[in-house]
Amino acid sequence: MAVMRVAPEESPDPTQQHPPPQQQPPTGREVASDDERSVAADSWSIKSDYGSTLDDEQRHADAAEALSSAANFRAASDYSSDKDEQDGDAMTSMLGLQSYWDAAYADELANFREHGHTGEIWFGADVMETVTSWTKTLCIGISQGQMPNHVNEVKPEPLEEDDKYLFFWSVLDIGTGNGLLLQELSKLGFTDLTGTDYSEGAIDLARSLADRGGFSNIKFLVDDILETKLERQFQLVMDKGTLDAIGLHPDGPIKRMMYWDSVSKLVAPGGLLVITSCNHTKDELVQEVENFNQRNIATLQEPNTVVEQETHSEVPSFQYLNHVRTYPTFMFGGSVGSRVATVAFRRN
Repeated sequence: MAVMRVAPEESPDPTQQHPPPQQQPPTGREVASDDERSVAADSWSIKSDYGSTLDDEQRHADAAEALSSAANFRAASDYSSDKDEQDGDAMTSMLGLQSYWDAAYADELANFREHGHTGEIWFGADVMETVTSWTKTLCIGISQGQMPNHVNEVKPEPLEEDDKYLFFWSVLDIGTGNGLLLQELSKLGFTDLTGTDYSEGAIDLARSLADRGGFSNIKFLVDDILETKLERQFQLVMDKGTLDAIGLHPDGPIKRMMYWDSVSKLVAPGGLLVITSCNHTKDELVQEVENFNQRNIATLQEPNTVVEQETHSEVPSFQYLNHVRTYPTFMFGGSVGSRVATVAFRRN
């Protein structure tokens, strides 16, 4: 499960959710051109950039419209603040439902079996490569006792000789989709890799692609992050677009709180949560984490609250650690923003 995607080249070899189930592409147009896909992706990126200047309803309508365009491989229309609000709400509702993604991944799985197509690379290959290489550098630095902060950026230096540190990092990719993010992490030296998605079709596709690529070390499981059945914790949890998609559910605000409660149980103490979003800025993600931390503190302070064998310091909380600074930026409304935000948080 994810939010924005850019189609890769039509190649059987891969390089962090697909047509709506109730819409059929025009006859005689099975595959769109790269230009059309690029326009749709750019439209989504620009709208998400402007998100912080709009109210939540408008932002969700924009996100839903752009995602719908990208999923249908159609060029998105020019940005307009006068779009039909009811249509936006309907699309938001559809994109937040599991039935939408089940149908989407069933289509991608059929394309893989018939043509060998890999499927979509969410956010594009460049972003995926940036996320994985940046995360590797961050993990190695932490293993060596280097603690980056908002002042000291992680330096992307060659660290092949330090790959031994990655052996100790267990990785979970939530909303893994086709699993290509985990394949990239495997190429970089991570070995303990697990991907989950609530769509069985997505997991079937991810397993098929991993088998074809020889990535036998990656495990894939059907699991809903909001009602996870996983009982282990991971040193590194990756989210590339899953929180974005959850926010498009009609009950998005409630679902997002469920997300944080669940994710906090999956990240091991001292472990990392790395979120990549095209619908939220770094500051917005930091604020959402702070809201989660404050909710936990407030719960402890409520009268008659029983916390099973947990002290105040043991209640899960996250602290901002670092973010990717290499994405292209732009100036709008006096603020500097980027089309994608990747932020790392460390659990206490």
